[in-house]
Amino acid sequence: MYIATKPDAQTRISMLGDMSTFDLDGEPATSTEISRNKADFLARSIYQVKRSDGPMTVMRTLQTSVCERNCRYCCFRSGRGSTPRLSLSPDEMASCFDKMYRADVVRGLFLSSGVVGGGVKTMDPMLATAELLRGKYTYKGYLHLKIMPGAEAAQVEQAMRLADRVSVNLEAVDDRRLAYLAPQKSLHNELLSVMNSVHKIAAGWEPWNKRPSLVTQFVVGPAGESDSELLGFASRLYRSGNLVRAYYSRFSPVDDTPLAGEPSTAPIREHRLYQADWLLRFYGFSFADIPFDEHGNLLHAEDPKLVWASRHLLNEPIEVNQADRRQLLRVPGIGPRSVEAILRARRQSRLRDLYDLRALGATAKRAAPFVLIDGHRPPRQLRLWKPGTLETINNGQPL
Repeated sequence: MYIATKPDAQTRISMLGDMSTFDLDGEPATSTEISRNKADFLARSIYQVKRSDGPMTVMRTLQTSVCERNCRYCCFRSGRGSTPRLSLSPDEMASCFDKMYRADVVRGLFLSSGVVGGGVKTMDPMLATAELLRGKYTYKGYLHLKIMPGAEAAQVEQAMRLADRVSVNLEAVDDRRLAYLAPQKSLHNELLSVMNSVHKIAAGWEPWNKRPSLVTQFVVGPAGESDSELLGFASRLYRSGNLVRAYYSRFSPVDDTPLAGEPSTAPIREHRLYQADWLLRFYGFSFADIPFDEHGNLLHAEDPKLVWASRHLLNEPIEVNQADRRQLLRVPGIGPRSVEAILRARRQSRLRDLYDLRALGATAKRAAPFVLIDGHRPPRQLRLWKPGTLETINNGQPL
C-alpha cells in the first residue's frame, strides 16, 4: 500500500477531490470559472450544480480514501496499492470548507467517502462534518451527503435533516450485475433498503419540513446491462421512490483494478442515456415511449426524441395552435420553456409561421418537419433572417 507523508488539510482536500471522480452531482466547472475563483488546486474537485436559481460552484471531496471494499472498477478499492490513503477529521473538513466558502472559492459541498469499518461507522464522521458546518459555522448553503451502504435509519434521517441533497449509489440494475462490479455489496440489503428509508422518512415528515432531493448513480458498460434496463429501473424509481435524478457514469478503466483491461464505454452512449432520461423527467414521456433497438439499446446516431418523432409525427404532424402541452413537448425543438411561451401566445393570437415559433424560443429548424402551423405545413424551403446571415431550413427530411 502507498503511504503518503501527511500533507496539510488543504492539500488533502485537493487530493481527495481528485479521487472522488466516480461520484457525480453536476457538470465540471470551466477553467474560466476556476481561475475566477483563484482555486486551481481544486480544479478537479469543483463542479457546477444546476439549480432553479442558477448554477452553483460546488466542491466535491471525500472524508477518506481508505476503503475496505474491493469494487472491481474503483480507483480506491482496498486491493489497489497505488492509491494514496488520506483522511480528514470532521474538524479539518468543516474548517477548511468554511474558509473556502467565506473566500467565495466555492458555494456548496458534496461529501462522499470510502467505506471504513462498515457503512454505519463510515457515516459518523460525515454527519459530524455536516453538523459542524450547520452549527458551529452557521453554514446555510448547499450540502450534498452520500449515504453509505447499510447506513442505519437514524443516520439516514440525520443526513436528510442536514443536507439539501442525499445520494444512494445503486451502481447496477440487479444483483447479478452488482456482484460483477462490486462483489461485497448487496443491492437489496445495503442500497435499496437505504433508499427505502429515505422514502419512508420523507413520507412521515410534515408538509412544511424541507425534504432533501434524492439521486443515484449507475456505472454504465462493463456489467453488460442494456439501456432499456437502466432507464426502466430509473423510471420505476422516479415513479415510486422519490428519486429526482439518476446519473449515468460511463465506465473508464482504471489501472491496477480487475477491470483495467475492459474497454471504455462510448461517451455517446452516456449522452443518449441522459437525453432519454430527460424525456422521462421533463417531457412527459413514459418508459414505453422511449425508442430502443432490438437489443434494448438507444440508437447512437440520433437523439431519442428525434427518433420517436420521426416514427410518429412525420406523417401525422401536430397543429401548434391546437396541441396541448403534452403533445407540444413531443416535438423536437420545443422544450418546456418554449411550450409555456407558445401556450401564452396562443391566448392572444394564432401562430402563423415558423418566424412566430422561433420568436417564442423554439428551434424552428428542428420542429419544422413535425408540425402544422395555422393548418399548413411550413414550406419545404424557408429562409429565416438572422443578423448577418441567412439560414435555410429544409423540412422535407428528418433533421
